[in-house]
Amino acid sequence: MQEKRYLKWYNKVGYGSGDIAGNVVYAFLTFFVMIYLTDTIGLNPGIIGTLMAVAKIFDGFSDVIFGSLIDKTHTKMGKARPWMLWPYLGCGVCLFAIFAIPTSWGQVAQYAFFFIFYVMLNAGFYTANNIAYSALTALVTKNENERVQLGSLRFVFAFTTSTIIQAVTFGLVARFGNDAAAWRIVALIYVVIGIISNTISVLSLKELPADELDDTDDKNIQAATEKYSLAEAARLLIKNKFYLLILGVYLLTQLYSAFTGVGTYYMTYVLQDANLMGKFATALNIPMIIGLLLVPTIVAKLGGMYKINYSGYALATVARILVIVAAYMGSVPMMLVFTAVASLGMCPLQGDLNAVIASASDYTYLTTGKRIDGTMYSCTSLGVKIGGGLGTAISGWLLAAAGFVQGGAAVQPESVINMLNVMYLWLPAIFCALVTFLLTKLNVEKANQALIASRKA
Repeated sequence: MQEKRYLKWYNKVGYGSGDIAGNVVYAFLTFFVMIYLTDTIGLNPGIIGTLMAVAKIFDGFSDVIFGSLIDKTHTKMGKARPWMLWPYLGCGVCLFAIFAIPTSWGQVAQYAFFFIFYVMLNAGFYTANNIAYSALTALVTKNENERVQLGSLRFVFAFTTSTIIQAVTFGLVARFGNDAAAWRIVALIYVVIGIISNTISVLSLKELPADELDDTDDKNIQAATEKYSLAEAARLLIKNKFYLLILGVYLLTQLYSAFTGVGTYYMTYVLQDANLMGKFATALNIPMIIGLLLVPTIVAKLGGMYKINYSGYALATVARILVIVAAYMGSVPMMLVFTAVASLGMCPLQGDLNAVIASASDYTYLTTGKRIDGTMYSCTSLGVKIGGGLGTAISGWLLAAAGFVQGGAAVQPESVINMLNVMYLWLPAIFCALVTFLLTKLNVEKANQALIASRKA
């Protein structure tokens, strides 16, 4: 029997547009905050890395807290949409502030200014918005193929936005004067775009009623209560092995993104051409966008997400190894080709990961009777922020340890060049291999089918 459909095309597109808002924050920070702080403001990358690492302590607490709050929210807008709408205004203020550090202040004050707004953004406003946005996948439809479609569309918008930001940011900064004031103007442009797209996304969707989300043939589950403490919510997450696997996947994929984000330095100081950033962003993101459009059809035909996910990442691992080979051969065209192949291999997981998380949430519901979609989707924000933040922090430490010269130096020491090769070439390949291993263990669909079958028996 064909699954019931819940969404129109404009609901799906509207949902996807929410990742425009997410990526004017995430992509802008990931790819440009370090080079802005070191080359424009003149701060030390090692100290910046330490501040980012400390900030992740606050993030670790806030993710589960906001996830639990979303689960306990009951408004006319639903559970998640209020938390997606209003906190984004705070995201905009904090993002602008991070790229508007007063140049007349002393460095201690500049570090403090950056740290305060970085923590407020990541541990507060971005957490609330991102968890709510991700949780909507499980709250607006019960149709698994629609969930995959939502995941694919959101990442089409995400990677399109990321590609544009990587391609145009340096040019925009140069156009506005290539100084601190120019970064402020660019940040303000991105903030306005983010607020508009986030609002459109929120208003384009409607959450399903609680009784429709929780319908089941199992009378024991029907009688279960949603009342639980924050500590119990954390225990429910830890007991779900698929949550832990997904969290590991998120951490590794965000570490991958953070170290490919070193491309701003790699293009500038190793390849000696900052404009190559746009070409590599295109090679990374265009195949991803094309592949994401095909993911729902492929998943539907294969009857599941498991095999296509780990097979795709196996291909990506091989391709990233070939990127290393091409780099040491001195062939930028070959690097671009294999970067594109790797990206194509990653796209199935990017497209269906939200659906995998929704299935993991269903696993908790089937085994415990607790509906904790918001808390479950905290792994999205937790993985993004800790993985991405830790990756950026480690990048700063490694650059400082290698002797990076801040303040916009034209040439860097050989030790820095060698370190950039490790960070941009070798580490992403290692992370791909580790993700492939975890994906071979992530067959949550089969586990859910077995639980449902046993209850009907």
